Amino acid sequence: MEEFHKVRRLPPYVFEQVNRLKASARAAGADIIDLGMGNPDLPTPQSIVDKLCEVVQDPRTHRYSTSKGIPGLRKAQARYYERRFGVKLDPDAQVVATLGSKEGFANMAQAITAPGDVVLCPNPTYPIHAFGFIMSGGVIRSMTVEPDDSFFYSLERAVRHSIPKPLALILNYPSNPTAHVADPDFYKDVVAFARRHDIIILSDLAYAELYYCDTPPPSVLEVPGAIDVAVEFTSMSKTFSMPGWRMGFAVGNERLIAALSRVKSYLDYGAFTPIQVAATTALNGDGSEIEMVRDTYRRRRDVMVESFANAGWDVPAPQATMFAWAPVPERFREIGSLEFSKLLIEKADVAVAPGVGFGEYGDDYVRIALVENEHRIRQAARNIKRFLASKDESMQNVVQLNTRR
Repeated sequence: MEEFHKVRRLPPYVFEQVNRLKASARAAGADIIDLGMGNPDLPTPQSIVDKLCEVVQDPRTHRYSTSKGIPGLRKAQARYYERRFGVKLDPDAQVVATLGSKEGFANMAQAITAPGDVVLCPNPTYPIHAFGFIMSGGVIRSMTVEPDDSFFYSLERAVRHSIPKPLALILNYPSNPTAHVADPDFYKDVVAFARRHDIIILSDLAYAELYYCDTPPPSVLEVPGAIDVAVEFTSMSKTFSMPGWRMGFAVGNERLIAALSRVKSYLDYGAFTPIQVAATTALNGDGSEIEMVRDTYRRRRDVMVESFANAGWDVPAPQATMFAWAPVPERFREIGSLEFSKLLIEKADVAVAPGVGFGEYGDDYVRIALVENEHRIRQAARNIKRFLASKDESMQNVVQLNTRR
């Protein structure tokens, strides 16, 4: 039978191929060190868990919640933005709770996209940034990822040559998967461009608190006038080690927040109320939990960079996020990131995410997630060292080395 229209527009899910191979290897008894999915392994701080357990005892919290988020949670998010970024938000009109930033992006796409609308999207990037709009009937025009002059060159070209004029521009800094970080001057220029050309800015700031330099990553909403054109998405998944709780936010322009809220009101009743109350406790905390999470990932990053270099694979140290964007070793560049990722599972018992899964311009890289402890990261490095020391002939029965081009 012919596939449905929206399903037909989606490419094969690259990560599923790696996941199947990983599951098969584990079923055969292999000890796979999984550095693929960005699934935090750290426990949610106990104070947040305790608040959930307390509130869930009240049967009144077992009823439907509100898709927009309980008032206390929205107020807590507004206070967080004022503390962290110096940005004042109206919790009633400029903040909406989402079921993670991924759901927020997908439903924003549904809310604002008409068939054929052009959306400017970084490539490589987190898949929902592009496919949320593709599923909503939009058309993606790829942008460079680096927040430098090349970005504005591609931005100018996109506006000049896109028909119709682009509807929206997606930003993602600190970037998943590349870990690029933008500075305030970059955001000032982007906001000025967007206001001049009447383009919506959708900023994904999920990794705002996972940084390893002295200067915290900024918000686009810090730029005067950004609120006129921009909405920003954040998530509690990485910041507070709450990935399974599915708690995030969209904040910013009132018209866009209203559109998202209206779509969500037809599709969901919001997160379980005890989760929202516990998330409120997290946002109102002193930030010590955030610092502990950041320190853990910093230590893992340092161990990964050092041990992988000793294994013969030089990986640039990311300045933010829980990921490293690692060039595929030159010896394997021709086979592409997907086949190289398969080789790592089969020959080194290590799983990573192929860069091509984040866009065609990511195919010379793999993404390494810092979701295993330091001991396991060192073990992965030892496995990889043995793999890289093996002879090319031993690889021929796995993949033909001329299959990519």
